[in-house]
Amino acid sequence: MRLLVVDDEPLARERLRYLVDDIGGHEVVGEATNGRDAVERADELKPDAVLLDISMPVMSGLEAARLINELEAPPAVVFCTACDEHALAAFDARAVDYLVKPIRAERLGQALDRARRLQGEQVERLRSDMGEDSLPRTHLCARLRGNLRLIPVQDIHYLQAEEKYTIVHHARGEDLIDESLKSLEQEFGERFLRIHRNCLIAAGELLELRRDGDGHTRALLRSVDAELEVSRRSLPGLRQRVRGQ
Repeated sequence: MRLLVVDDEPLARERLRYLVDDIGGHEVVGEATNGRDAVERADELKPDAVLLDISMPVMSGLEAARLINELEAPPAVVFCTACDEHALAAFDARAVDYLVKPIRAERLGQALDRARRLQGEQVERLRSDMGEDSLPRTHLCARLRGNLRLIPVQDIHYLQAEEKYTIVHHARGEDLIDESLKSLEQEFGERFLRIHRNCLIAAGELLELRRDGDGHTRALLRSVDAELEVSRRSLPGLRQRVRGQ
């Protein structure tokens, strides 16, 4: 099988490579040092399986697994971690196996055998809800002409509904994602404010409320030159928020 090795520790990646070579019958086609790189490399290299650490910078292994499972041809995921506290969440993420460091060649071999058996089958996608205690995502996933683009949530200015899709307006431009405003609002809580049935804005972006010549209220944002329509239902809460700034 073709494998992607993901760990922020160089020695850990080196040890996994050594174990894979020792087991035989597999090829490490690439490495990544954090969860975001893991998703991008998995999309680029299309490995059969990913050996994935959990505690990493930029994006955790659990969140990376969630996004990897959304790829067109998702690889099997084997978590390789230093502790067992994430085991339940890992299997909620439909991981093939969960290995605790120091990893033994025998256990890794068993995990890779399981991953091999999944080849050619439909790999279950990660559930959108990984449990009540799971943290919101740090990135949204979009596709542009077949290429994967990860959008940091902290870079998002506002979100607009467009038929069955959502347009994400962010620091690098805008992208279309296949997620509803309602689901995003539920997931991220107070990080975004609803100003209209078809628009959410980042809470820190609300600068001013301004009434136009037709009597409609518009929301002005801090980071972008945009005046977005505010619904009557959303107006009282937004006014209160502006006064409290």
